[in-house]
Amino acid sequence: MRRRHLLAAPVLAVRPAHAATAQGAEAALVIAALRAGGVVAVMRHGITDRSQVDTGDLLNRAGQRNLNEAGRAQSERVGRAFAALGIPLGVVLSSPVFRARDTAALAFGPRAVVEPLLTADDYTPDATQLARQIGWLRTRTGRPSSDRTTDMLVGHIVPLGMALGRGLGQAEFPEGSFAVFAPGALAGRLIGIISADTVFASAGV
Repeated sequence: MRRRHLLAAPVLAVRPAHAATAQGAEAALVIAALRAGGVVAVMRHGITDRSQVDTGDLLNRAGQRNLNEAGRAQSERVGRAFAALGIPLGVVLSSPVFRARDTAALAFGPRAVVEPLLTADDYTPDATQLARQIGWLRTRTGRPSSDRTTDMLVGHIVPLGMALGRGLGQAEFPEGSFAVFAPGALAGRLIGIISADTVFASAGV
């Protein structure tokens, strides 16, 4: 299905493009924010089987791009890393697309709840509904459910880029990575983006 990228979506002020995820001191700041709580993280689903294609049918697993074995192992490792780091998980919401649902279940267990407003753009042919979803994502990134916990939204690369008002490259927001937001009045303030490998290294898992 054709992606709409930034069409029909409310946007923030355009930010400069980044080439890769945070490293060094910047990555440590993002990890510290996750551990402190009072933030919202948007996790991109785990590594997928690129030989599969999306058909736009939310109920048909065979007609979607699913996690491969590396993605399943990566997702399980995320759960172990979060536990090792003592990240205080709050609400965990997932897109209904199977690769996101599987990522959330493998990483965070039965606490994950499917949230239709996190649906990928490929599965949202109606432009008005897509705009509603992007507006919700912008608002939700700025409203953690508690100042003591870290909320997790497991979703997709294009909707997050639309909420930010710019495209996100694969190097900046690879599969399994996290974009972490601090509270804001109208939308969350992006603290930074870290890869799953950075989280694993920080946790020593």
